[in-house]
Amino acid sequence: MELIEAIKARHSVRKYTDRPIEESKLAAIRKAIVEANAASGLNIQLIVNEPKGFNGLFISTYGQFSGVRNYIVMAAPKGRDWEEKVGYHGEKIVLLAQSLGLNTCWAGLTYRKIPGTFTLGQGETVHCMIALGYGENQGRQHPMKPIAKFYEADGEAPAWFMNGLEAALLAPTAVNQQKFKFFLHDGNKVSTRTFFSPWGYTQIDLGIVKYHFEIGAGKDSFDWA
Repeated sequence: MELIEAIKARHSVRKYTDRPIEESKLAAIRKAIVEANAASGLNIQLIVNEPKGFNGLFISTYGQFSGVRNYIVMAAPKGRDWEEKVGYHGEKIVLLAQSLGLNTCWAGLTYRKIPGTFTLGQGETVHCMIALGYGENQGRQHPMKPIAKFYEADGEAPAWFMNGLEAALLAPTAVNQQKFKFFLHDGNKVSTRTFFSPWGYTQIDLGIVKYHFEIGAGKDSFDWA
């Protein structure tokens, strides 16, 4: 599955079956985690066959997780730059999982930190977790907001920029808040901005949407400003 296909197919899933994840797929995810940690300095960890981390937790907006036995711990030092890295590199693993036929869901509030399941380095914290496994269903797409709300451009925006935006709008964000905006200037320079949210997580969201934008636009089409 191509990454753009994975973007279109991926939806957040909160209810999982007891089907175990094949070892070959776990090996692919572990390899991606090692590469992400080496590239970013994050401390991402895969937890397998641990049922307590998401058990019985509920958020009224989206409902309860059930059947989660596998998840990814997104640990890193505190700070906005680290939060963006969490989103960017975590979404790489999410889209890999989707391409492997697995389902996922980012979780910023609805998880428990189970002692002994993961380790933290000095100054590190758990920023969020990602549920992982075979979903009871494939989830659903949330209603799309008007694309014009999410960008400003000097003149007419080229096709690559709009393709990047379309991919960004398919990215998961906390409570579907989408508190971001893209700016195009000098032909191929792209910058971003986030806006206040009472839920927080806007920098993690930004990392996720920037990765989606790169896939949709093509990294060779532009430079981050």
